[in-house]
This record gives sequence, C-alpha cells and structure tokens, in this order.
Amino acid sequence: MHPLLFAFRSKAGIRSTSYFLLAVLIVVTSALPGFGQEVKIYVSSKAGDRITPKKPLRFEPRQQTDAPDFRIDDGVTYQKIDGFGASFLEAGLICLNTLPPAEQETVLRMLFDPKTGAGFSIMKTVLAGTDFMSAGPWYAYDDTAGDLELKNFSIKRDLGPNGLITFIKRARKHGSFVLQAPMDYPPDWMLTTVTDRKNQDVDPKYFDALARYYLRYLQEYEKNGVFIDYLSLFNEPGIYTKIPYAKIRDLLKNHVGPLFEREGIKTKLCSAEAEDRESAYKNYPTVLDDPEARKYVPILMYHAYRWQSSEPITELHKRYPDLPIWQTEVCHSYSAGTPASMPLPRYDFLDGDFWGNTIATDLEEGASAWLYWNMILDENGGPGLLSEEHEDGPENIQHPVVIIDRSKKKVIYTGLYYYLAHFSKFVRRGAVRIETAGSKEQVRCISFKSLDGALVAEVLNSQHHPATVQLGWRDRLLPLSLPPLSITTCLWKPEAGEGSPAATSGK
Repeated sequence: MHPLLFAFRSKAGIRSTSYFLLAVLIVVTSALPGFGQEVKIYVSSKAGDRITPKKPLRFEPRQQTDAPDFRIDDGVTYQKIDGFGASFLEAGLICLNTLPPAEQETVLRMLFDPKTGAGFSIMKTVLAGTDFMSAGPWYAYDDTAGDLELKNFSIKRDLGPNGLITFIKRARKHGSFVLQAPMDYPPDWMLTTVTDRKNQDVDPKYFDALARYYLRYLQEYEKNGVFIDYLSLFNEPGIYTKIPYAKIRDLLKNHVGPLFEREGIKTKLCSAEAEDRESAYKNYPTVLDDPEARKYVPILMYHAYRWQSSEPITELHKRYPDLPIWQTEVCHSYSAGTPASMPLPRYDFLDGDFWGNTIATDLEEGASAWLYWNMILDENGGPGLLSEEHEDGPENIQHPVVIIDRSKKKVIYTGLYYYLAHFSKFVRRGAVRIETAGSKEQVRCISFKSLDGALVAEVLNSQHHPATVQLGWRDRLLPLSLPPLSITTCLWKPEAGEGSPAATSGK
C-alpha cells in the first residue's frame, strides 16, 4: 500500500473526506507516466542568449478545459530529415586561413561538432569554377581543348591550402556529414559558345567526354579520401550552362547513368538543381516522366531563390511522393534579388528570425534537407570570383553563416548561424517531422521525433515582445515563456514503458 494511504487509514477517525480525496489524487497523479517529466530548454534571442541552456521545465496534467496553442502528435509522421548545412567554397577557407590556427579550429568546431557546435550534417561542395571559388582564376578540371580522353584532368587546385579537399578534410576532424556536389559549367571547350551567354549549351558530341569528366571527378576525390554522396549534373541550368532539361535527360539516361553502372559507382545522381521552386515544378517532369531517366534520380533538389509561394514544391512532392526533396541553396545576395537597401553582410540578430521561418516553411512543405550557400565570407561579403562570361560579375556581394573580419581578425556568428544551429544541432539525421497543429500570432512551432525516440519542438517568437504559449502533447501541457525575437528548442523523451502512439503517415 502507498505510505500516504496507510497514514490516512491509521488516522481515519480524525481526517476529513476532502483530505482523503486529495491524497488519492496525489497518489494517482504521481503514478501516471510523463506528468512532471523533464523538458530541456535551449534559447537564442535578441537579448543575448546563444543556444543557452535554461532551467528545465516539466509537463503538467492537461484538464479538459485547457486549450493548447500548439498540439504535437508524434503518432503522425511526415518526411525523414536528412540534415542541415551550408557550402564548402574557396572563399570560406581563404577567410578562415587569416585567423590564428587555434581560432581556425574553434570556428570549425562551432560549425561541425554536434556537441559543442552546430553539427552540420549535409554539406555542398562544387565541381571547379563558381562564383566564390576565389583562390585563382576561373577553372575546370581539364581546360585542354579537345582532350576527349581527359589526359590532362587534374584536381591539383582542390588539394591546395585554400582548396576544397583541404577544407572538407579539416571539417571532418570535427564532425561527419553527407556531401552533395553540383556543377555550374563543364570545361569551356565542351560548350557551344563561351562568350554568347544566351547560348552556352553543351555540344552533344561531348556527352561521352562529359560523362567521363564526372566519373574522373568522383574517382580522383575518392583517391584523396573524399567520397561524394550525391552528384548533380548541372547547377541552375538556364542560369549557368544553358542546357535544356530534355538534353539533361538524354545525358543522364544514355551516358552518365549507364557509365556509372558499368563502373560500379556508389555516388547517387541527380539531374539538376533548379534555381527556384517554379523552375523545379516546371522542368523536373521532363526528366522524371521518362522511366529510363527517372531510375537514376533518387532525390529532387531545388534552390529557394526568388522566394514566392511554396505551392510548386508541395505539388511536386505530391506528384513524386517517393522522392525526397532537398532545399540545397539560398542566401542573401544582391544578384539574387536582395534589396540594395539591405546592407550585406548582415550583423544583426534580427536576420536570424527571417531564416528560421524560411527553414520552417521549407520543412513544412516537405523538404528533408536545408542548405545555405556561403558558409564563411569576410566583412565585405567576399572575396568573390570575377568571370563575367560565366555569369559571375563584380557586384556579387553576399551574406554568409559566419563572417570573418579579415582586417580585425574577428569572427562573427550571425543570427542565421544560431537559428540554423538550433535545427542542425537538435534535429539530427534520421529524425522525422511530426504533426504540429495550432497557431498563435507571430509564433511558430515545428516538431520532430529522433531515431532514439526523443522529441524536439522548435518554437520561434517573431514578435518584438515576450510571448507565452502552451504546447500540448498527448494529455499534457508545457507552458513556455518566449523572449522577444527568439528561437527556443524543447527536448524531451517519453519515459520508459510509455511508447509512442501507432504512427501514421501525414503525407
């Protein structure tokens, strides 16, 4: 018998009936699993918190009259999360290398260590020249015209002190991540023209050589200890290489795909990375509706530039529900539509709220991964690569995740860094998004279930004043006080013996 009941029974003659009822309520409530269960809290805010652990909270019993602002249901699941991250580019390593050695490693830990840093778990690298490959002039891995056998193929630049392989290997000392790689342009000699920007297409007579070019890239990287998990044949086709999707389809199904099969290549292929949602919705069916091409495409990748409606991605996901969708590039950039009135790079924490909401929207629309573009740039939003014939002009100023002021040798972790870190650190690869219903003005909640059964709720307060919300989970409530302009991570795990409800798909 519970000792409290025994004490009551032994003194029954002098206790009131109301006291007895209170005692029973205490006993029954304390025996219910989950009531009073601890919830870890981490906060980043305009006031100065930076992934700061707060005093743990506890769930409270939910009464019938209680109406939570957000209802979390871990029995309804959506897409699997593949990760979060940014991009390896020469500009980033150039900036990093200006710091003292110990500070360089601190920056890398802050980006890649899952315990002490953001724990980025998916990263983009690139095939040779693009706008922030700034350690030298524009380059390809074989610039010798007509070298169909690729006898002069070389990744020497990527092995240098500012090179991509060097950057990747240094990052891998602090964490593990998947790598995906797109290509802006093949070698110029494979194009129909270089100087005429409107017609920089690939000459079909070079399709076999281009397929071997992709193959050599993967093989040479692997020889040097770097495996590329996903390869996109073209980055933003139509913006860079002016190749139509019908030709990408033919290159994929008749040249690259069969070659990779014969060579036993384990890297997974993607046809392209569309420059925005509308382009993905409009053009991907050209490839995916051809069965011979579709068998080589395991993932759909799109960029989030020219932000408009998310409807095209929602519809694309409905049309191809078996294919995960990744958002693989976005940034503040004047060339991509950022207003000239916005100073770049951004030093204010307020900018993080914009990106936190952007991440949440993409995830709610079905994205399984979310990547930013430049991971590190300097105080001037550079250094960039100038190559106007390849669409890389002189006014290409951008905003990174981390700013390194090269003149002052100072590191600034932006608002973007902290909001992105709340997702990458706590929503690890393999988690699934779970049902989160409800609303409150300028407050947002999105939730996940980790592989170990732990639950994560990310709560954003976009208001300039504090907010209070109630999170409902099963038959419990969690009252939360949110600082102005903040993101709060709530982390808890159902107690032993308290299994999840039978899961259903929310797709």
